[in-house]
Amino acid sequence: MPHLPIVHAPAYDAGFAPGHRFPMGKYTRLMELIEETGLGSMARFHRPAPAAAAWLELAHHRLYVDQVLACNVPALIEREIGFQVDERVSLRARLATAGTVMAARLALAEGIACNTAGGSHHARRAQGAGFCTFNDVAVAAQLLLADGEAGRVLVLDLDVHQGDGTAEICNGIEAIRTVSMHGEKNYPVRKQISTIDVALPDNLRDEAYLETLDWLLPRTVEGFVPDLVFYNAGVDPHEEDRLGRLSLTDQGLRDRDRKVFSFFRERGIAIASVLGGGYSHDIDAIARRHLLTFEAALEFV
Repeated sequence: MPHLPIVHAPAYDAGFAPGHRFPMGKYTRLMELIEETGLGSMARFHRPAPAAAAWLELAHHRLYVDQVLACNVPALIEREIGFQVDERVSLRARLATAGTVMAARLALAEGIACNTAGGSHHARRAQGAGFCTFNDVAVAAQLLLADGEAGRVLVLDLDVHQGDGTAEICNGIEAIRTVSMHGEKNYPVRKQISTIDVALPDNLRDEAYLETLDWLLPRTVEGFVPDLVFYNAGVDPHEEDRLGRLSLTDQGLRDRDRKVFSFFRERGIAIASVLGGGYSHDIDAIARRHLLTFEAALEFV
């Protein structure tokens, strides 16, 4: 029986105190739900080792990489990230990045794979920002290209916030196409220029969102057939998300994920999903929204 490759490390959860603006506990709770719902019996789990500095330097300045690894990030940058970069956060960032690399390689081998972290798309070349320390997708994309494991890579970012860091890092790299569909008035205030940007109005509901996605998906591969898609499946477009400003329901998120997985797998294109954003003080609720992506992926194994 086919199994869904899932990449996870317990240290994805850096142990923030309950009530922190960033719901760190969702990573632990998501894995508990994967086991509790029986999805775990239909998965094959893989654990990454921390990413090497040489990988991280493909997307980030050496000075910033050294600062994170030494847990010596300037206070101004830590404020932009949204939390202190201590040993647990530094390790988490390296593991999540390596997890996205591992998920990408598994997807190339098996067609589809999921990382239970990743999608840190606000991290820029020179620094982190917006709860993002290292840009795991930008690192993984450039590593696969450098190693010859992929010739073209598509980044499809459906987190509610624009993938500004990914756009900045990948700008000018012809082998990487960046696509971001996000809330027009949401963070970041200063948007970057992706290959394709779709800005959505506040309070957009399921039907209009999914119609826009149906329009967008064929355009992601016009004149550009990728070997691999990185799918940022952030659940912050949900109507109850603290930071989202859109109005998707659980069913809307489920339909979104199915459309994405179906579109690329029907074309024989490998797809690796990363977790992306999702914000709530109710850790169980946010983890259950993320679980929808894994349930959808399982349908296309």
